[in-house]
Amino acid sequence: MPRLAKILLLLTITAGLAVPAALAGSPHQVGTCTATQSGNVLTIDNCKEAGLGDEAQINVTISATALCINNGGKHPKAVNKTAATANLVVPVQNGKAEFDATLTATFSPDCSPPMTVQFTDISIVDTTNGITLVFTGP
Repeated sequence: MPRLAKILLLLTITAGLAVPAALAGSPHQVGTCTATQSGNVLTIDNCKEAGLGDEAQINVTISATALCINNGGKHPKAVNKTAATANLVVPVQNGKAEFDATLTATFSPDCSPPMTVQFTDISIVDTTNGITLVFTGP
């Protein structure tokens, strides 16, 4: 094989191996998600992830426990506790993903005034990359 052909073959192989490495990402959170509450609704805003490489989408699971708190500030150990969950498929554009979500707690029996809803154990996880996102919240 002529020397020039060997060099071209070597360069082609090297370039082929380098492309997947260049497309691979280093997923990380950008900024901090915010969690706000209004009644029995929990809103997650401003979640951003970058370094996603050539991924087309990520899967995100947001979960929280909602407690019905009496007017004495206590959570009776009855059935007035529920889970609220949102599963999102978030598109990735230019290696970045941004998302918001709303979770609604539904109680049976209702958590009506003077009782109030309190969200605990809030978790925001990019299940595609195994990243738990940090948030500030209620």
